[in-house]
Amino acid sequence: MDSNPDLDRFTSRRSTVRAPRGIVATSQPLASEAGIAVLRDGGNAFDAAVATAAVLNVVEPTSTGLGGDLFALYRTADGDVGAFRSCGGAPGDATLERVREAVAAEQDVDPEDAEMPVYGPQTITVPGTARGWERTVEELGELELARTLEPAIEYATEGFPVSEIIADQWAEAASVLDGEQSRDAYLFDGDAPDVGDSVTLPELGESLQRIAEEGADVVYEGDIADEIVDTVQSRGGFLSHDDLASFEPEFVDPVSTTYNGAEVYELPPNNQGLIALEALNIAEELGAGEYPAGSTERIHLGAEAMKRAMADGHHYITDPRFEDVPDLASKEYAAERAAEIDAEASSDVEIGFENDSAENADTVLLTVADEAGNVVSFINSRFKDFGSGIVAGDTGIALQNRGSSFSLDPDHPNRIEPGKRPFHTLLPGIAKLEDDDWAAFGVMAGYNQPQGHLQVLMNLLDDGMSVQEAIDFPRWRYQVDGQLAVEGRLEGRVQTKLARRGHEVRVMPPAHFGGGQIARNTDGVLSGGSDPRKDGSAVGF
Repeated sequence: MDSNPDLDRFTSRRSTVRAPRGIVATSQPLASEAGIAVLRDGGNAFDAAVATAAVLNVVEPTSTGLGGDLFALYRTADGDVGAFRSCGGAPGDATLERVREAVAAEQDVDPEDAEMPVYGPQTITVPGTARGWERTVEELGELELARTLEPAIEYATEGFPVSEIIADQWAEAASVLDGEQSRDAYLFDGDAPDVGDSVTLPELGESLQRIAEEGADVVYEGDIADEIVDTVQSRGGFLSHDDLASFEPEFVDPVSTTYNGAEVYELPPNNQGLIALEALNIAEELGAGEYPAGSTERIHLGAEAMKRAMADGHHYITDPRFEDVPDLASKEYAAERAAEIDAEASSDVEIGFENDSAENADTVLLTVADEAGNVVSFINSRFKDFGSGIVAGDTGIALQNRGSSFSLDPDHPNRIEPGKRPFHTLLPGIAKLEDDDWAAFGVMAGYNQPQGHLQVLMNLLDDGMSVQEAIDFPRWRYQVDGQLAVEGRLEGRVQTKLARRGHEVRVMPPAHFGGGQIARNTDGVLSGGSDPRKDGSAVGF
């Protein structure tokens, strides 16, 4: 979206939120309060994460929804570190040949010239959210799914006021909504809501109520599944009842590395967690953390480390069931990559971004810590704008466009194949900073996510910042166009000094660098920070 300069000028004066029993940090205050209410009602961090994500599905509908995917990284009160993936793949009938022909017909080109679209029925993959919410509370929570969905159902059916940033995002994304049903579900007399408008989403509320009463099966094998399949196939897509009914979330082993004495955990492929780990390893090899935060040297070395990690990640990362993905988190490999970096910006690193639109895709990430010792980073998204732009029948469920990250190049590792999961930007993070000191964290915005992880972790580990300071500190990001974007709040003529080192520098407003959240448990003291670049809210009790 085009950033509104009135929303992008901020000088945070927030303190870190500290509390003895629970911390919830999100991008929207109503969602944070919902998570805290669930904690007060006897739920744990996982119950609160689902409740919070469900409310965000309602109050921040351009960024997340039932038609998307979710992932989590967590440390349980028992000391287990784990990862959870509820991510759907391409439809079983979505062969490369069929998709190329369908896309070529839409684009009016020869099949060999077709390019994967950003929106539309061919971008729809199996949604993972409903089963993911259900499995999270069943396996890790204390409450019933129905209890965690109560706040979201209330806001959808009784109404909620729209905040400035979300109103701006809604207006920008409105043009994506495709078809009368889609527009009726999320527009009001044909328009996005204004700031302060009280909005209800009755169709979505009814779907949430049915999930509360009947469980996630209604989305994958019941009436809602029928509406999803009928809508997609009527638009020329390939999603089938078998695709939905056969979907199951999975618990997976995280990937990890060490940085400055901390253990950092990320999601394995098909997510871009290896990019964050490789960049951390290269930055450590270069001694980037020995320079002050915000200095020319720190940013230069961090950006050069990230370039190489992104080049490797975007070349190799895909669904590991279809292609082998090398160990990009190897310290030895990082040393080889670090040896390529000197005082000048490199111009010969080709990253090969497959999907330029993923640079600023829309996402919500939330973090929760509870008094028992559970810490979770939970991320939920339907990818970009209102996803594919297609809402399933009368369900109010906008279906994701995560399939737009597939390639139609038959030689590309991330080419579309039946059942295959695409390269995924979503990236929660967990770090063991010291014994009995755990942080759940994340930074949003597509390809910015591993870049934000690198910077926030360096702020915490190299500079000893509090969680709020680490989130607030001005950021940089390497972009698809090869420019190094920086926030104007950086001091000391850093932009000019980076340009002298050969970087093509562009000053961008804070909203361009995503939002972020951290929840931390340090010897039983809970602390949280949330990003004023969005409507961030950290709440404790």
